[in-house]
Amino acid sequence: MPKPHTSSEVQPLPGLKGKSALVVGGTRGVGRAVTEKLAASGCDVIATYAHSVPDAEALLADLSDAPGSLTTVRGDARRASTLPELMREVRERHGRLDVLVHSVASAHPMPTLGMRLTDVYADTASALVPLAASAGPAADLMPEGGRIIVVSASVARGVAPHLVSLGVAKAALESLVRFVAVELAGRGVTVNAVSASKIDKGAGTTRPEVARAIGARTPAGRLATPGDVADAVALLCLPEAQWITGQVVSADGGLGLLA
Repeated sequence: MPKPHTSSEVQPLPGLKGKSALVVGGTRGVGRAVTEKLAASGCDVIATYAHSVPDAEALLADLSDAPGSLTTVRGDARRASTLPELMREVRERHGRLDVLVHSVASAHPMPTLGMRLTDVYADTASALVPLAASAGPAADLMPEGGRIIVVSASVARGVAPHLVSLGVAKAALESLVRFVAVELAGRGVTVNAVSASKIDKGAGTTRPEVARAIGARTPAGRLATPGDVADAVALLCLPEAQWITGQVVSADGGLGLLA
């Protein structure tokens, strides 16, 4: 069984040094892993967060010796007005934007036949607003070769108990990726999604029996980690990925291949 890597084992990816990156939702979970990967690869990263100052401070401390620079900025990306403000921050600090990663999500478990529409709206806003509000302003800052990548979930194309709201939200996000990709292809900017299966976020976040069951069913033999998803995001940032756009790349250890 392949061993998951930890944040202390993040390997730099050649080809990203000196790039300017904005990671929306970049201080926790998958977003934090993406920030770590890009900073370790020499990117100058701005990572946003909505609420937790301690998480942002911990990330700054952990990456103080990273080859790339890190700035954390507080702002709720579910508000449409936040993203243009973040683009102005990027312009002032770096003058351009090479990579935009959207890793904001919310999930309200609920039965399909008893959906709470207020929570559905909230989950959909978390999925759609960051990309919808940032795609245009981000593209205006991007040279040819720019990258926009969103983090999706396998439930966008399948069904999991009580995750109807998240599934619908992520499916809408993947659809939006395709529309934005077509609009920006002529500028040499690619737009893609990385879809993750159930992620191991550490002790206490997933019931042990559930983690064991999903890990046993996954061909690779374990749950995905935030670092697995971050690695896939970073690969799509490379110059060699210039002809991949409007796609959903699955980082699931082969789980989606099973009927």
